[in-house]
Amino acid sequence: MSLIACPECENQISDRAVMCPMCGYSSRGGTGAFYCFEYVSKRKLLGLPLLHIVLGPAIDPATGKLRIAKGIVAIGGIAYGVFAVGGAAVGLLSFGGLSAGLLGAFGGVSVSAGCAVGGLAIGSVAIGGFAFGYYALGGGAFGIHALGGNTQIRL
Repeated sequence: MSLIACPECENQISDRAVMCPMCGYSSRGGTGAFYCFEYVSKRKLLGLPLLHIVLGPAIDPATGKLRIAKGIVAIGGIAYGVFAVGGAAVGLLSFGGLSAGLLGAFGGVSVSAGCAVGGLAIGSVAIGGFAFGYYALGGGAFGIHALGGNTQIRL
């Protein structure tokens, strides 16, 4: 690792830095650059694009605004759509670290009116390490019909 001059403000920065801490300059080429990619399909349904993909940092380095994928199929760090996949996902069916879905949610922390599967699952049908629901299955299961490490099986 060595120090180089920022092309924008001449401040000394690491050659591996993704952006200058003084002016925010980020080079688009090379290995230490931000990778920002966004694709929005031209076809729309119900006012939403059929596919919206947002890759890269959650905050746009150029504008400082939050980058959210919104579409029928939404893929990104933060995703909102009918089918949503991302670090934080909200949709009819959602998959992600933190997911909320109307019919189904799958991820680390999952909340759904229907089926929730994850480390922490909350839903009508919940399956996970900690499951809370009408039907619950997991290490710690809580609900009307619960089966888990904390419950007793009644024959």
